[in-house]
Amino acid sequence: MNWQSVSFDWNQARAFLASAEAGSLSAAARALGQTQPTLSRQVAALEADLGVTLFERTGRTLSLSQSGLQLLDHFRTMGEAAAQISMAALGQSQAIEGLVTITASDAVSAYWLPPLLKHLRVMEPGIDIEVLAANDVRDLRRREADIAIRHVRPEQPELIAKLVRESTAHLFASKAYLDANGRPQTPEDLAGAAFIGFAPVDRLLAGLNALGLPLSRRNFRLVTDNSAVVLEAVKQDLGIAVMPREFAAMVNGLECILPQFALPVPFWLVTHRELLTSRRIRAVFDLLAEEFSSPHQPVPTPTTLAPARSSLRTREAPP
Repeated sequence: MNWQSVSFDWNQARAFLASAEAGSLSAAARALGQTQPTLSRQVAALEADLGVTLFERTGRTLSLSQSGLQLLDHFRTMGEAAAQISMAALGQSQAIEGLVTITASDAVSAYWLPPLLKHLRVMEPGIDIEVLAANDVRDLRRREADIAIRHVRPEQPELIAKLVRESTAHLFASKAYLDANGRPQTPEDLAGAAFIGFAPVDRLLAGLNALGLPLSRRNFRLVTDNSAVVLEAVKQDLGIAVMPREFAAMVNGLECILPQFALPVPFWLVTHRELLTSRRIRAVFDLLAEEFSSPHQPVPTPTTLAPARSSLRTREAPP
């Protein structure tokens, strides 16, 4: 290899790649944990070393130049190779102390993980945890997290997935909402009901329609991408929501509507194949698998949650 032909360093390349993917220097600086001036100097140094202009700058707007577009795929290949090297090295680490990053939905992060992490703290006090509470799917192949808790099984062959729990989601509403609007006894009774939807609501609606529930987008009077907002909206009597039975059991006074209709909610524990050779990641993975499979608290079932009683009232569909 002609080493003299390589006139830039990895920090410069990383600065360019982060800026191109983030769309701005400020966002890239936050992602890399650097200051914006430092990142800007690294990008400028890379442009000087390569003798090309990588970005077109108009005010605060940052866009790739033609040269930047042509080189971007090569820098992405470098980034993926660097991530693989880091992952392989971590997989060889036998230290039990250190950081493990877990990504999960906001609901799982807030309501499931804390008691499990408390147990982990006792079992492995040298392990630090970073929780990425996000409802999007983080890329484990690029080391955006070490372990993921997902509701869908990954398809990538380099990822290892273990089904650690199977639950169901049902329709829930507050007693006050049902007192005011009636308690549905058949799917047809839901036609005019107000629903609280979790974004993207079209996917949720498709699942409910597949169960035979005659709902449309008009039923969803409130939509959010945050599980805590869904819980609070139900508590404030704003409508019916689809929630896993474990989460609904945390709120006093909720009633399960038409409990025979249920959506499956699997819990998959996922990590990269190479990371399981790391002692600390393996320790966290195994503990989470055990805890999710055998939780300390009994899991409520739809029969233990108050079913909606009769006394349906006639309502008009929302305009």
